[in-house]
Amino acid sequence: MQFRILGPVEICDDKRHRRFVPPGRKQRALLATLVIRAGHVLPVDRLINELWGANPPATAVNSLQATIARLRRLMDVPKTGDGTDWVILTQDSGYVMRPGRQATDVDRFTELADEGRAIVAMNPGRAVALLRQSLALWRGPALEDAICGDICATFAIQLEEKRLAVLEALYDAGLRTARHAEIIGELEALVGEHPFRERFHDLLMVALYRSGRQPEALAVYERLRARLSRELGLEPSPALQQRVQEVLNRTAELNGAARTGRRTTPDGVPETDLIVSGLFREVGHLRHRLELLTREYNALHDRFDALVAPLARPKAVGE
Repeated sequence: MQFRILGPVEICDDKRHRRFVPPGRKQRALLATLVIRAGHVLPVDRLINELWGANPPATAVNSLQATIARLRRLMDVPKTGDGTDWVILTQDSGYVMRPGRQATDVDRFTELADEGRAIVAMNPGRAVALLRQSLALWRGPALEDAICGDICATFAIQLEEKRLAVLEALYDAGLRTARHAEIIGELEALVGEHPFRERFHDLLMVALYRSGRQPEALAVYERLRARLSRELGLEPSPALQQRVQEVLNRTAELNGAARTGRRTTPDGVPETDLIVSGLFREVGHLRHRLELLTREYNALHDRFDALVAPLARPKAVGE
């Protein structure tokens, strides 16, 4: 069984050849929340807050229990299973999703994306293939029509930011493999969708310049500068200002022509490429550490919720 959340929340059961979207937004939100925090006990009060916010109905506990029961029926995990399936377990203070053997689409996306971004400098052709594979896993906005509370909302924002970073790496690799003419249309669409994301403008300017369209490359910068000034009262970053000067001066580096003059290793790999690749690996290690710290924080948050929940409950008459 696999869960897909890069788009509408979807359950894929390969054993029974089934694929379906849970009915009801609350079901999808609850399933997504449990999958996102798989392996961590989520207290009942925390789940109620995720589904109904600060003003839940009086029947929230019963509704939560009923929704859990419906999800279990949808998942249809055999009671005599070998422990490799995803399953929702009841704990004293709440519920926990026990991870199964099958990875989620987020896990696969992250694996492909990290591998591709790490080799953009050394092997851009291979990087393009890996990064396009990772992006192909997206079927729409992450957690589409399944966001009720902050757990899902925050996770969706993080996933979207990573998707955009992967797109930036993809077109960087595309430029390194002389595909500038092929990617102009895609970059123009991204600039339209994300008008303040300077990296997309930078990549589009380079692609246009290398395609012999210098005036259009300069126009991209001018449109961004005017919009930043008009709507935010800002100027483009120093890096983008440097880029427009390179376009104006027809700098050789902008064509990639100066690459043959760079220092290389005995194997012919540019030293700067090795440095960049090493930096990507370091970033990967830091990202992994951050994920571990986030999990630890979430676990402590869950324990805190479990401890304070009894104190927050109103006492019954006679207690």
